[in-house]
Amino acid sequence: MFNKKKQPPIRSLIAEGSEIDGNLKFCDGLRIDGAVVGDISAKDEQASILVISETASVIGGIRADHIIVNGTVKGPVHARVMLELQPKARIQGDVHYSALEMHQGAIIGGQLCPTLESEEKPTLKLAANNS
Repeated sequence: MFNKKKQPPIRSLIAEGSEIDGNLKFCDGLRIDGAVVGDISAKDEQASILVISETASVIGGIRADHIIVNGTVKGPVHARVMLELQPKARIQGDVHYSALEMHQGAIIGGQLCPTLESEEKPTLKLAANNS
């Protein structure tokens, strides 16, 4: 209806209280409730979603198609399609995104860097426009 791609399922969870030290690659979807020290990246060949919950902390870079942050990230963020920053999001690092949704209360300590993708963006039409 609105030409939205279906989100991949979240198949993996790093539970609250868990700690991972090292780089992590994932397919489809990943939710982090615990702590990760290392880079987190989705495999490029598939659509991906990464959720960093309110209780999560990541020290390292993150890269995925759709990223939702409500916890703490210390490192660069690369969202190929969409970045959602929930009210308790705390990011220390540069943020690269194609589309950004930022809720009141989210904090970014770094540069906002929009990426210019070749993918065509939808055009918006004003309701009051008579043409």
